[in-house]
Amino acid sequence: MDKDRALEAFRSYVSAYDASNPRIALKVEHTLHVTELCERIARSADIAAADIDLAWLLGLLHDIGRFEQVRRFDTFADARSVSHAALGAEVLFERDATGSQLIRSFCEEGDDELIRTAVATHSSYRLPEGLDPRTRTLCEILRDADKIDILRVNCICPIEAIYGVSEADMRASAVSEECVRIFYQHRCLPRGVRRHNADIMLGHICFAWEIVFDESLAIVREQGHLAQMLSRTWELPQTQNAFDQMARHMRAELGI
Repeated sequence: MDKDRALEAFRSYVSAYDASNPRIALKVEHTLHVTELCERIARSADIAAADIDLAWLLGLLHDIGRFEQVRRFDTFADARSVSHAALGAEVLFERDATGSQLIRSFCEEGDDELIRTAVATHSSYRLPEGLDPRTRTLCEILRDADKIDILRVNCICPIEAIYGVSEADMRASAVSEECVRIFYQHRCLPRGVRRHNADIMLGHICFAWEIVFDESLAIVREQGHLAQMLSRTWELPQTQNAFDQMARHMRAELGI
């Protein structure tokens, strides 16, 4: 794996987008953090050295569709635009008028199907059945790394840049009983059950329930962003009470 080549290809690709747009800047930073996390988690797993490099590359590629999503729709909301994961796979592997593919700027042929699968499914509620063990492991490394950094982003970026609503609107939000019920089942929230702004944030918090690797959970504890998210304050007493109880439960269960 020629990491310098891959990083240069990434910088070249994103240079075509408006760096002054906070959503673009956010995704550049997020991508580089996920790339580092993928490598760290992969090093803790029982996988080949070449697959550690491949995990690093998956981190670099996973959100390549976000840049076109923002350019076309000015949103990160897949429900209001397009699946950024599916768009990313298309951007990487679609042939242009000359027959070239963007993926060849990053790496040589060899793991194209695995890369396509990992990019296209990194934000799916569940991975497809029937994946071979190597593909599943690398997909799980990527998904863990992405979830971990989304927790970080929630703590350092303005709410509007992430959710498209104001801080005031987020603080005034209700939280759905169905989402709270699923939280206590220690599951991620399906997109279809999220009705309020607080539900969407709770969906990010619930990522921690389905983290796969011990190293990933160690990083969550080390960074402290999940604990910070659980400490947010809310205007509605019902929302505040629900989050207070969920915070106590998650801290006890995960040791954060």
